[in-house]
Amino acid sequence: MASMMQPQIILLKEGTDTSQGKAQLLSNINACTAVGDVVRTTLGPRGMDKLIHDDKGSVTISNDGATIMKLLDIVHPAAKILVDIAKSQDSEVGDGTTTVVLLAAEFLKEAKPFIEDGVHAQNLIRSYRTACTLAIEKVKALAVSIEGKSVEEKKGLLAKCAATTLSSKLIGGEKEFFATMVVDAVMAIGNDDRLNLIGIKKVPGGNMRDSFLVDGVAFKKTFSYAGFEQQPKKFLSPKILLLNIELELKSEKENAEIRLSDPSQYQSIVDAEWNIIYDKLDKCVESGAKVVLSRLAIGDLATQYFADRDIFCAGRVAEEDLNRVAAAAGGTVQTSVNNIIDEVLGTCEIFEEKQVGGERFNIFSGCPSGRTATIVLRGGADQFIEEAERSLHDAIMIVRRAVKNSTVVPGGGAIDMEISKYLRQHSRTIAGKSQLFINSYAKALEVIPRQLCDNAGFDATDVLNKLRQKHAMQSGEGASYGVDINTGGIADSFANFVWEPAVVKINAINAATEAACLILSVDETVKNPKSESAQGDAAGAMGRGRGGGRGRGMRRR
Repeated sequence: MASMMQPQIILLKEGTDTSQGKAQLLSNINACTAVGDVVRTTLGPRGMDKLIHDDKGSVTISNDGATIMKLLDIVHPAAKILVDIAKSQDSEVGDGTTTVVLLAAEFLKEAKPFIEDGVHAQNLIRSYRTACTLAIEKVKALAVSIEGKSVEEKKGLLAKCAATTLSSKLIGGEKEFFATMVVDAVMAIGNDDRLNLIGIKKVPGGNMRDSFLVDGVAFKKTFSYAGFEQQPKKFLSPKILLLNIELELKSEKENAEIRLSDPSQYQSIVDAEWNIIYDKLDKCVESGAKVVLSRLAIGDLATQYFADRDIFCAGRVAEEDLNRVAAAAGGTVQTSVNNIIDEVLGTCEIFEEKQVGGERFNIFSGCPSGRTATIVLRGGADQFIEEAERSLHDAIMIVRRAVKNSTVVPGGGAIDMEISKYLRQHSRTIAGKSQLFINSYAKALEVIPRQLCDNAGFDATDVLNKLRQKHAMQSGEGASYGVDINTGGIADSFANFVWEPAVVKINAINAATEAACLILSVDETVKNPKSESAQGDAAGAMGRGRGGGRGRGMRRR
């Protein structure tokens, strides 16, 4: 009776939603598996694309895992972790975003039956972490270095890595063409880490093969005034002056007040304004520069003044383009025209303005520093060019990684099968439940070759059996065998030049395991009602503000 009289303890605010225990964990696993199923079909050279259109009506067609995850607008708190690992993979190595989401979802899927059977999540987490360490050690052991080769050989090897990345993209049909272009662009910027030194400019029209690489800087012709057409459009070895000032006739401020005792003094004030601008222009001409670029406007007076003196000028140049010209031509952006010395002027072998499709481009090529490159992309639809840009971004990141960490592993699911075989063998040496968990981790790794087969329309079971047999050979000669997308059988990925940098695999396995362990370690979700009601109140207030009140001219009833 006494126990019935005990008051109920209210710990959390009324309306707080809490879910805990096994059901909560399984719900999180199901949510992550659902996210994995969304991007599953985009994996590999035969992967399908997703068309996503948002509430603003903009349409994106992509098969880049990170782009799709960003645009999906996932609200489930546990599934958001998968979005984060896709973003981190994209920013860290550039490729393997679909792989990392797929692996994390598969690890959780394999853990689900154990959780249902009452296994404690911490046991699974411990085994998964052990398996992850073993897998990464194995990747490092299997990786082949491309260091110590001649420049030409290295370029060829890097182009193979870029082609592997591009084969799963929309522009996969022209992967050799673009792979060479990407390698040349990355080689042009040398050891500089700044990705913005490689510019990608998009010009609708033409076909993909009309795309070209500028060994220097190219940007779209900026807004120009009368007099522009009289300026020369081509120079050989010109000096380039970069400015961050306006070259316009500035009138006095609107609220300025000038008191004059003599009307003739007014003319001297007007003359002073003109003298200021002419003084600036004279100093630009005296510097010996033949090309003047400014981030701010260059007005009609200045344009005509430069045209009369055979100087090319462009105002309102984007800051990013101006900085790239500075890096390539060896100049420095000036905030004043006083004391312009030769050291702050840049130069290049050829400057010209060229027609590309329906646009005119200013092109600086043969730059002395050479630490920049520009890819001009052509193509039919805007969506297509956007996707081509995303694809090239992935390829550029991969080549940069391969230059820095010069080890590669076989692609096409070969490395996944080899790690899977190694973990299965290792698990047999362990006594206890951990054997089962590491075995399930090994099975999850097979999702990559299986999905490659499914997406290409092959019999996944048949291909995987062949791969298992090949990888089980004692001699180790089958270690680099993966799925052959063209024939539906298996092939030596190394011999077929299907390579990817080892860092991509290491990062993917690491991030996917971390995400899976993080989700498995959550046993309770608490939803605060306050945040929801705050959103509701805000929406209600907006509704009232829009038309809830009575209008001024509305008749009273």
